[in-house]
Amino acid sequence: MWVSGTFGLFGTGAFIIAMIAAWFLEGSRWQISERLGTALIVLALPAFYIAWKYGFFQFADAGTMVAGLLGRLILSLSAIKILQLKSDRDWIFLYLMAFFEVLLAAGLSISALYFGSFILYVFVMVCTIIVFEIRKTGGSTLKAADTDGGISLRTEPAALPARRLPGTAAVLIVFIIVLAVPLFFMLPRVGGAGIGGSQGGVSTSTGFSDTVRLGGIGSIQQNDAVVMRVRLDDGAAAAGLKWRGVALDTFDNKSWSRKKGVAREPRVRSDRDIIQIDYAAGRDALTVQTIYLEPLDAPVLFGLPRMIGVQGNFPVLFKDRYDSVSFNRVGERISYKVLSDRSLPDARALRTDRSVYPEEIDGYLQLPDDLDHRIIELADQVTASARNRFDAAEAMESYLQNNFGYTLEMKASGDQPLADFLFNVREGHCEYFATAMAVMLRTQGIATRVVNGFSQGEYNETADVWVVRQKNAHSWVEVYFPGEDVWVPFDPTPFAGQVAGGSSAGFTAQFGKYLEALETFWIQYFVAFDNQEQRSLFTSVRRGFADYQSKTSGMMEGITEQVTEWWQEVRGDKGMETSFAAMGRGILYLIAAALGLLLIMWLYRKVVKLKVWQRLWDRFFGRRHGSIVEFYERMVRVLAEKGFAREPHQTPLEFAYAVGMPEAVKVTESYNRVRFGERGLSADESREIESWLEDISAANYTNSTNRRTD
Repeated sequence: MWVSGTFGLFGTGAFIIAMIAAWFLEGSRWQISERLGTALIVLALPAFYIAWKYGFFQFADAGTMVAGLLGRLILSLSAIKILQLKSDRDWIFLYLMAFFEVLLAAGLSISALYFGSFILYVFVMVCTIIVFEIRKTGGSTLKAADTDGGISLRTEPAALPARRLPGTAAVLIVFIIVLAVPLFFMLPRVGGAGIGGSQGGVSTSTGFSDTVRLGGIGSIQQNDAVVMRVRLDDGAAAAGLKWRGVALDTFDNKSWSRKKGVAREPRVRSDRDIIQIDYAAGRDALTVQTIYLEPLDAPVLFGLPRMIGVQGNFPVLFKDRYDSVSFNRVGERISYKVLSDRSLPDARALRTDRSVYPEEIDGYLQLPDDLDHRIIELADQVTASARNRFDAAEAMESYLQNNFGYTLEMKASGDQPLADFLFNVREGHCEYFATAMAVMLRTQGIATRVVNGFSQGEYNETADVWVVRQKNAHSWVEVYFPGEDVWVPFDPTPFAGQVAGGSSAGFTAQFGKYLEALETFWIQYFVAFDNQEQRSLFTSVRRGFADYQSKTSGMMEGITEQVTEWWQEVRGDKGMETSFAAMGRGILYLIAAALGLLLIMWLYRKVVKLKVWQRLWDRFFGRRHGSIVEFYERMVRVLAEKGFAREPHQTPLEFAYAVGMPEAVKVTESYNRVRFGERGLSADESREIESWLEDISAANYTNSTNRRTD
């Protein structure tokens, strides 16, 4: 629960103190009585309700509140049980409470650190259940023996095999994993795609909604929270990437918004399991992205412009007139693939595009009624030498990049923050630069819109993903060219603002990349592993199997061709001299194969005869039984060869004394200690017994003489 962030240091420390106290109080008179423990448990529920009612607990949202309250309640009940006198059913209660804590933590955390703590929990829990069953069974056996009226030779259960517990637990866990992993990758996910699916969203509503106030992006850019992770088909080869979100067209001097009543066209899944958004101009610039999107507060799908198709667990998507794609968000983490057409007309085609705008583009020429006239005059100056829309856009982009500074501070203000930015402050963040370019180009009769999204983020080569954070929030401009019917992106923000949150160096940064790679792996294959990921996995496996078959088939075809060519040479198709040479090569290959086979057989026999294998077998499989029976049986066989046979009425020790060999008595005494004392042999004792057995075997001692002759 501490790993999930639900408990702080105080709550975690309080429970650890309770556990330590319970350890020292166990079995003493200071433990809480069962009656008092039951009363405290009954009173815990109303006490927690009152504490929540009067604001003693503080939570970020309703989802976290329910899980947090349950976690604290269950942990409090566990602490009471730990401190009281416990029967077997109380221990089972504690095991169940621990299990529920793990489930709650799963719903509150997506961290790979949780996965590590979960593996540790499974290991310890398996060990605990094994010990619990051993103690319970041992106690029941002793109780039954005492009830029968017999004389109990022992007063407590046998010592637990503590050294074997980790190995036994590990074997059980491996067995469980072998059974569970195929089911995990075969069963489909629903809802939030596994643990952590319904967490609270990342607060980005100010930057990615239908209304954006100047300054909203700047506040987002000061947050390091991860928004999404993106994997491209061509890896890190791309540069200058922008993940498009929403586009806005109406400006009122302080904020951007959309026209009211903009229709959204539904897009449904096709037979090819792809939701088609648009049509591709060609196949040369198509880029596939796999995006793992965190629970944002906006129903926006991000991707490289222009999105052509989307593949994911969406019953329906919506595309608006601004080429933005949205869906019915339910506050969950999602993963999806996007196919984007990044192709654009060349500069020459854009410069010669002088077509008239259609009527539906008039909204992208809108300007505020009270726009500062100095902005119009500045736009006239900047675009004075431009002869077409494309040159005007390039001139405006270059002017803003080279004559203004980049800062995240909120310096521009007043009723005309854009004018304050252009003529007074001359510093701002991306939103001011995009607004300035869009508005000034509109004064020149050029249709524009402002786009909000994210810059490329930081590339993690270890995970092969782009990690996009809130600080990578970005705004840029799209300019419409009617002849080509295309919106072309321009970014007037200085370079320092376009690469915010770029790659970092140093040991700490590199270690952070490895942690991020682990986090990405965890999210991809566990948290967001839905049926879309299943299809991708099965496709990869099928493709790998097909490649293996192709390589094997090619290798066999090559061998067949070589054998056919060799046989043609042997047959004399290329002359007698070539025939003799081919037969000689064949004989040499045959001799080499025979020698190789003989060498392998010789090595196999040598390896099999090594004593190390018998020792390993005895260590892992035969030691428990061999230490009780094997060495004594060996002694009995050796003595039988010398004429000493144990009579049915003789005990082992009587037989040893009858033999009259000190070594036989010592081996038998060791056997009795192990067989009836339920204890194992130490390494020194095993070596000593082996020495005695060698002395017995080597001694020239027979039953007919009843004495040693050596």
